[in-house]
Amino acid sequence: MARLEIGDQAPEFTLTSDSGKEVSLSDFRGTHLVIFCYPAAMTPGCTKEACDFRDSLSTLQGAGYDVIGISPDQPEKLAKFVEKESLTYPLLADPDKAVLEAYGAYGEKKLYGKTVVGVIRSTIVVDPEGKVELARYNVKATGHVASLSKALKLG
Repeated sequence: MARLEIGDQAPEFTLTSDSGKEVSLSDFRGTHLVIFCYPAAMTPGCTKEACDFRDSLSTLQGAGYDVIGISPDQPEKLAKFVEKESLTYPLLADPDKAVLEAYGAYGEKKLYGKTVVGVIRSTIVVDPEGKVELARYNVKATGHVASLSKALKLG
């Protein structure tokens, strides 16, 4: 599984959002985009990470960064997650995991000492021209947004 590197062209995608709307990478051309890939809506770690992005959204947007989340969940489950946690950015459904794979966020990983295949918690930042500005894999759910903000020199 190839991981994205700084300077790579970010793979184009169109996925269905929690609101049922189609969202494409090209919709964000001209702005910086934080894409966080997470295993499953409404699980403890993913909820913590999603809420951290929600709570940091005004700081990120103020610095010119939009945020989207991608998981293999269906749009209906994402809609419940958005409503339950009052999330204020789009969550995109990738049930066939093609986009997650293209972004290097799906494959073998260690889970409790065992090798399994699944979503690798990852964050990719795409610049206004569609190139990878930052790529982090195997990130921790807790404290990740603060670490990302520091890497982006936002605080």
